Amino acid sequence: MAPASLLTIVGIGPGDPALLTLEARAALAGAPEVWLRTSRHPTVPALPPGPRYHSFDDVYDTGASFDDVYATIVARVLQAAAGAPGAVYAVPGHPLFGEATVRALLDRAPAAGIDVRIVAGISFLDDVAARLGLDPLQDGLLVLDALSLVGRSRLLVPQRPAIIAQVYDARAASHAKLALLEVYPPAHAVRVVAGASVLDTTVERMDRDATFDHLTTLYVPPLARTDDVRSFEGLRAVVAQLRAPVGGCPWDLEQTHQTLKRYLLEEAYEALDALDGGEPKRMAEELGDLLMQVLLHAQVAEDNGEFVIEDVIGAIAEKLIRRHPHVFGETEVSGAQEVLRNWETLKQAERGDAPLLDAVPKAMPALAQAQSVQSRAAKAGLAPAPATPATLERALAGAIARATSAEALGDLLFGIVELAREHEIDAEEALRLAVRRFRAHVESAERAR
Repeated sequence: MAPASLLTIVGIGPGDPALLTLEARAALAGAPEVWLRTSRHPTVPALPPGPRYHSFDDVYDTGASFDDVYATIVARVLQAAAGAPGAVYAVPGHPLFGEATVRALLDRAPAAGIDVRIVAGISFLDDVAARLGLDPLQDGLLVLDALSLVGRSRLLVPQRPAIIAQVYDARAASHAKLALLEVYPPAHAVRVVAGASVLDTTVERMDRDATFDHLTTLYVPPLARTDDVRSFEGLRAVVAQLRAPVGGCPWDLEQTHQTLKRYLLEEAYEALDALDGGEPKRMAEELGDLLMQVLLHAQVAEDNGEFVIEDVIGAIAEKLIRRHPHVFGETEVSGAQEVLRNWETLKQAERGDAPLLDAVPKAMPALAQAQSVQSRAAKAGLAPAPATPATLERALAGAIARATSAEALGDLLFGIVELAREHEIDAEEALRLAVRRFRAHVESAERAR
């Protein structure tokens, strides 16, 4: 069996020629030829003499996209490494820090019968941390690629310091800026590390104050917990501060699950009202109020040693995965109706021997509760007799005859709910719409006076 070819991948450091390691220098000096990902690097003029140096700058100049550029480089390096005595490929920084071509080479080399040796270099992260006095482990440093932020600002964690690497030109800087503005205030301080200089600027001004190239790195200090107002963790910190024994709010500190009950219901109704009104801005505000109630209950529970918000999130995430096997498993469905049938089957399995109607909250509004219990009973083959014009007429006559009887009026309402359910009409919604029409009529009449 023929021995495998060898590809040596060398890291040439972040830019200062003095940071080229002895191992890297020896690996380069002993090679007849060296392939440079780019010759546009401050260390290149100081590389050991002797080898013939080639670069892929022409690929960068003519490639339609980075994906095309990287694919071409990888193909050429593998071709060079396939022959004797193999090949040496040199990249900026450390080969395993943000080097897309190296990841692709590591993936493809085994199938081509090529062994890979990594010669470590000083990474851009080592250099930036030394310049800015950062301890990546102690500071919980987040390291991101500028390209990864395009349309994905959720990768940012504002309460942690962040390094954004490969801000290679003004366009990449603008994309990074737009992502940052989604979660940071415009005046939030940032530091641009480019070559030997460190520039202090702000998120808003970064793409105007600094120049960028393939060696530029951006440092974003963390936001204070209560300044991080656009993230879930920031909101959680605000709610926690409200209930802090020192520096908290006396009213919030007095609240319990029981005292907060009515606010949970009120906020749910206000969110529903905003939804009915077709007011997206108000709906966002009301959903925020509702979310605040969830977080407040979770904080009360955490303070009492009952549960934490992660238990709330974990419970619903696990339930959603469990009840959607057609999304997260191998189950196949023909459409929405089969999804609903599977959902009910899974709910029944989870419920076990518990009574059928235990899952219907007794605190629900009576109209919605009536429709829910009827629907569940119908699915179990226990539905009440179908509502017909004749049965509704008798119920109406009984309610009129016994005008003071809540029971007779209740039977009539229950029959109307059954009629709505049979025709797949949400009785609660139908009545809400009728009330809205009546309110509009009264308001119009008042204006006409």
